[in-house]
Amino acid sequence: MCGITGFIEWGRDLTQDSELLVNMTETLSKRGPDAHGTWISNPCAFGHRRLSVMDPENGAQPMIFQQEDALFSIVYNGEIYNANELKKELLQRGHHFRTDCDTEVLLHSYAEWGPGCVDRLNGIFAFAVWDSVQQHVFLARDRLGVKPLFYSDQDGLLIFGSEPKAILQHPKVEASVDAEGLAEIFAIGPARTPGHGVYKELKELRPGHAMIYSQAGLRIYAYWKLESTRHEDSVEQTAEKLRALLTDTVERQLISDVPLCTLLSGGLDSSALTALAVNYYKQTGQGQVHTFSVDYVGNDKHFKEHIFQPGADGPWIKRMVEELQTEHHYVLIDTDDLVEALDEATRVRDLPGMVDVDSSLLLFCHEIKKEATVALSGEAADEIFGGYPWFHRKELRDSGTFPWSVSSPFRAELLSPELREHIKPLDYVDQRYREALAEVPELEGETGDDAKMRMISYLNITRFMPTLLDRKDRMSMGAGLEVRVPYCDHRLVEYVFNIPWNIKMTGDREKGILRKALEGLLPDDVLYRKKSPYPKTHNPAYLDAVRDQMLAVLDDPSSPILPLIDSAKLREIAAATDSTSHLPWFSQLMSGPQLFAYMTQINRWLKDYKVSIR
Repeated sequence: MCGITGFIEWGRDLTQDSELLVNMTETLSKRGPDAHGTWISNPCAFGHRRLSVMDPENGAQPMIFQQEDALFSIVYNGEIYNANELKKELLQRGHHFRTDCDTEVLLHSYAEWGPGCVDRLNGIFAFAVWDSVQQHVFLARDRLGVKPLFYSDQDGLLIFGSEPKAILQHPKVEASVDAEGLAEIFAIGPARTPGHGVYKELKELRPGHAMIYSQAGLRIYAYWKLESTRHEDSVEQTAEKLRALLTDTVERQLISDVPLCTLLSGGLDSSALTALAVNYYKQTGQGQVHTFSVDYVGNDKHFKEHIFQPGADGPWIKRMVEELQTEHHYVLIDTDDLVEALDEATRVRDLPGMVDVDSSLLLFCHEIKKEATVALSGEAADEIFGGYPWFHRKELRDSGTFPWSVSSPFRAELLSPELREHIKPLDYVDQRYREALAEVPELEGETGDDAKMRMISYLNITRFMPTLLDRKDRMSMGAGLEVRVPYCDHRLVEYVFNIPWNIKMTGDREKGILRKALEGLLPDDVLYRKKSPYPKTHNPAYLDAVRDQMLAVLDDPSSPILPLIDSAKLREIAAATDSTSHLPWFSQLMSGPQLFAYMTQINRWLKDYKVSIR
């Protein structure tokens, strides 16, 4: 993986901006610690930071391809998993290659097929190509939005980057937020509305979208979207296809020229990926698979089961390590380190985020990076197969809002009267929810529970999953680690989206059809284990620490967050909240302690980024 940035400006000599381009590129050094490069040719300036995964000796970017009078230049972040197939086809069409990296395959794919190349790609990507023939820049993002791409469109100027920090380095972009941005932070956050960059002058290219920037302006269009089709396969056929699709996906994603591992929680999703990886390594004689898990100091004493976290992972990790004979690495995070990393997590994300759910992953990835450069993770299985509690609990499913964030009235009470009037948080959330519902692709003749579950599935894939993909990308790349997410293969997502709910619930179990598809691959006790989310600390010292941090913010009259919140209400909650508070404030992982940390993160973000409010 890598970091990309650049700008296109008509009618100026950009060579005078070489230092600016270098500075923008260097903001992404954590994403690409291995190499860097810049390229300027009016009216285009590209910058790149490289994390070497395939063909480390070659593949430097920006990469240039000259074909007679045509010149193409690319900066690219991601992995193309069908690069070998594309390369064979391009060779037959007369192309020649000098490297073994997928960057060159992608560049030649654009030269051969133009913008239509994205329809042929299987992978995770964000890239920009300068096309001297068409005199435009073509930018695209993968179908599920695994890789990020932000931009700022100004008069005669387009600035883009893998992360907001690169764009904010440009003097034409200010770190400011308006009412809409504040509503994203306080009413939607840590999720974001698709396409929204929070900062006033920033947007994000939506998943499955591409854009062309020329002197005529900016044109954005969708090249892919979820479609509803009739599912004709039986339960047995469905399970067989799922097993084949997932096996093919994992094997494609195990290709690497640098050390690779899997993240293993002992749950269904990560155990399946690890088992498939172990089988493939045995078939290809590649030795032991390395696996990593995370836990927290004190969880052995303080963990208590509750509806959103039904069991500890430790015994199940041990079970799978012994079953699969992997080379396992246990990572244990201390409370003090977890709290200290909250600030770094904010800087990595450029926004307040999922607080300790972010900072723990950042620390985890730093430890993994000591042994590996690429990891496979079970992200997205719950969204596409229906594993979350809100798929199954009627009061969440029928809440009339995003089911992972049903506490909007409570959240609104935390804001100052002036901010509530300014952003109208309940109206804003409702508007965003209605917009999401209007996108759902209906299936002719589908009604009742089937239609409702299709709607819930669509919301999860397009509104909740991006939150976790953002988290996975920023925290892993903040440690210089590439994380691949096989459950986000678009072929798998397209197929599963159209499986009827009664088949998804085969055996009357959440993700029942996935369990059936994996029969024989995993032990039955693991296969039918009750879902447990990403582990978080249950140490009361964490609650004490983040509560004290928030109270310190409230006590400091210079804190920029104070005009935006109801300090008295937050003090009241801080006095009443204990470590047994499990009512989710956002998703199933963020409750009382995470609320305190989120408010502190907002204050840190406002201060460190010198955010102005418009």
